[in-house]
Amino acid sequence: MLKYLTVFALSMVKFLGGPLAGVSMDLPFGATLGLTVAGMMTSVAVFSVVGASVSKWWARRARARGKPVFTTHSRRTVRVFQRFGIGGIAFITPLILSPIVGTIIATVLGVERRRILLHMLWSAVLWGAAFTFVLMRFRFLVDRLHPQ
Repeated sequence: MLKYLTVFALSMVKFLGGPLAGVSMDLPFGATLGLTVAGMMTSVAVFSVVGASVSKWWARRARARGKPVFTTHSRRTVRVFQRFGIGGIAFITPLILSPIVGTIIATVLGVERRRILLHMLWSAVLWGAAFTFVLMRFRFLVDRLHPQ
């Protein structure tokens, strides 16, 4: 039970952590994929509700510390959104962003909650299946990174 909870919890915070943990703990493909998708989607559901509030808090905090609110990274993210829409943000979320950050960005950019959930779901299934498959196929590399 702890193995399953670990995969779920890691996927909530950093997507790649779920497949890595699942493969390193010898969980089956379906369980690893399901828990990874469920973990990401739990974060997406929670932060699609509180995303705007978190974003405002973060901006106030940055201003109070004298840091710029708009950075090179945030400008690049907005360019991706302008060019590819929510599909582009969802596509890069598991790769570059975390489920939390990707959802907050989509929320701040005004995407409705239903669309965020839909696009993040296909992205989680796509990348979860790809990462889990590759990690299982190249298991010997995972074993070197995470010896038991």
